Amino acid sequence: MTHLTDLTITAALAGLRARQFSAVELTRAYLDRIERLDPTLQAYLTVTPDEALQAAQAADTARAAGEDKPLLGIPLAIKDVLSTSGVETTCGSKILKGYKPIFSATAVERLSAAGAVLLGKLNCDEFAMGSSTENSAYQITRNPWDTERVPGGSSGGSAAAVSAGLAAGTLGTDTGGSIRQPGAFCGIAALKASYGRISRYGLVAFGSSLDGAGPLARSVEDTARLLQVIAGHDPLDATTMPLAVPDYSAHLTGDVKGLKVGIPKEYFIEGIQPEVEQAVRAAIRHLESLGAQVVEISLPHTQYSLPVYYIIAPAEASANLARYDGIRFGAKVDKGEMWPTYKATRGEGFGAEVKRRIMLGTYALSAGYYDAYYGKAQAVRTLIKQDFERAFEHVDVICTPTTPKTAFKIGENSSDPLQMYLEDVFTLPASLAGICGLNVPCGFDGHGLPIGMQILGKAFHEEMILRVGHAYEQSTDWHTRRPGGL
Repeated sequence: MTHLTDLTITAALAGLRARQFSAVELTRAYLDRIERLDPTLQAYLTVTPDEALQAAQAADTARAAGEDKPLLGIPLAIKDVLSTSGVETTCGSKILKGYKPIFSATAVERLSAAGAVLLGKLNCDEFAMGSSTENSAYQITRNPWDTERVPGGSSGGSAAAVSAGLAAGTLGTDTGGSIRQPGAFCGIAALKASYGRISRYGLVAFGSSLDGAGPLARSVEDTARLLQVIAGHDPLDATTMPLAVPDYSAHLTGDVKGLKVGIPKEYFIEGIQPEVEQAVRAAIRHLESLGAQVVEISLPHTQYSLPVYYIIAPAEASANLARYDGIRFGAKVDKGEMWPTYKATRGEGFGAEVKRRIMLGTYALSAGYYDAYYGKAQAVRTLIKQDFERAFEHVDVICTPTTPKTAFKIGENSSDPLQMYLEDVFTLPASLAGICGLNVPCGFDGHGLPIGMQILGKAFHEEMILRVGHAYEQSTDWHTRRPGGL
């Protein structure tokens, strides 16, 4: 018999609507599994069992009264950089320990309004700065496929929770790949929406021109369901676009005949793990067998994405994190006078990676260097965006590896920041261009670790990447496999 925590969101909704089980039973199953497995995996920073069971009971009462909503009774969890009213929101940082917002992020509010049951808050790299979830000030989350390895980052807790069956779906955030990369490492569907498709209101800022929330789930169909609920214009966020939200599920036809799939030569580079390249190329051939047309394309400015990102993102982080000084926001280390207090608060409150990025960003924005670094990076960012715009004149989607390698061991890259930054080399360009991207599982390496394929689409054309991802997923079985030994 299938355990309740093995169900996709789609299957769980069907079971709830058919009265095969209740939302309380479903929620208890997840809470029991969290209690049993999370001491090892450490995906959660905060679990809210009382609130979750209360919401589940309310869902059952509503359904008994004939009410139905898109996610009524579905247990989900939230990355700890998204504000949750009355529930501690730390961003994985000591400087926000004990902070309980008085409001929830718009994306969280929309999930709750759709009937979702919120199980708790998920671990992440501090202020979403990292590729492994080793930069959390509280704990290191472990990959369910191999607990000696990282789950990716910064949304490592979000990916690990879905992969291990500790939530039916989760919200993560993606600044330079922080949804897609952990999705690949943990073998699940993971969607970065176009910049402006999902409200950033209540998302604690790292890089304001890059940050965005998005869903992680066991299937592409599940990510479509979650996106349907959280997407759309928000008057509280001026960066959201006032565009109609398509019916994403209606585009999951399983048909890709006649679609043109672009393959950029710049993404199959020296240093990529051979098994990753083989699996992704096999997945592309599979799409071709389904009727898609494969077209080789070039994205010539891809090579500049890494340096461009690590100028722009730290610069924006430097500005955004200036508010945490012990006077305006954040925990305070009181030294009696302003400057000593300021220095001690930030020195003790921020971790090494956050300090590194603040220093990089402050330098890039300083007088005499602004034009040479930040201004030049923004100009090259425009060229990267134009590469994609030209490519999408000829193709419907672009397929690439999500990551150059599979999940690495905990501690393996900790002493080498550049090597850690290279983990995001395939996800950064889409973030800089503001387009949408989807990770789908497409194989395993010799160690039994998941491999992901990234499907990129034109800005605000999420329905297209979901269509292609769903067609691939439904004709393969990679997404059905679960970590053993849990």
